Amino acid sequence: MSTTDINVLEIFLNAGLVVQMVMLLLLLFSITSWAIILIKIRMIGRAFKESAGFIDFFWKSRDLSNAFGRAKQLNYSPVARVFRVGYLELKKVSQTGAAMASKTAAAEEQPMGFQFTGIENIKRSLRRAIDTEMTRLTQMVPFLATTGNTTPFIGLFGTVWGIMNSFHAIGQRGSANLAVVAPGISEALIATAAGLAVAIPAVIAFNFFTQKIRVIETELQSFSADFLNIVERDILGIERRRR
Repeated sequence: MSTTDINVLEIFLNAGLVVQMVMLLLLLFSITSWAIILIKIRMIGRAFKESAGFIDFFWKSRDLSNAFGRAKQLNYSPVARVFRVGYLELKKVSQTGAAMASKTAAAEEQPMGFQFTGIENIKRSLRRAIDTEMTRLTQMVPFLATTGNTTPFIGLFGTVWGIMNSFHAIGQRGSANLAVVAPGISEALIATAAGLAVAIPAVIAFNFFTQKIRVIETELQSFSADFLNIVERDILGIERRRR
């Protein structure tokens, strides 16, 4: 190692207690942020892959029961999980409607009113499922925004403290030569650099994940609307055949 190389570990060990605590806090933020980044990359990547495969299978199959069987095999697909919720609610509505039809036909308008209620129940189930999936996808992501917003200021605090130590050393020794002020300035610069090094990847990852999650949310809304259209068309078709 040449004399111009910077030994960060040595600077850290020779720094004051406050600057060391700042550096350790930044290290904790960094480790947590990178753990979240790796987890979310894997999670969102699999969500995209499995959702694309399920949507393709759904439109090629055109059979809800087959699509449900396929959806049960996909644990990382938000679209498949939303479909499972909608399909199960549709089965409940269908079973309840069949039971009502077999009992009596005393009220002529009851089937139409029941069908409307059933569609509303399916819509509510899909909305809840989408909200659940969005909560799952965004989990831990806000910590990246917190890291990006706070760590530069934490590093700045270490910077200010290091400069304060430098001026304090000047006051004690009555000298402003480089040997007196260099340690404190080194602490200050290292703290600033560490704060930026933690913040920049966190901000980039937060923006990246936010954009990807928005794409998935759009897919969920579109698929939910398509699924409801299929259900409504089938129900209306049944009603027209009865008439």
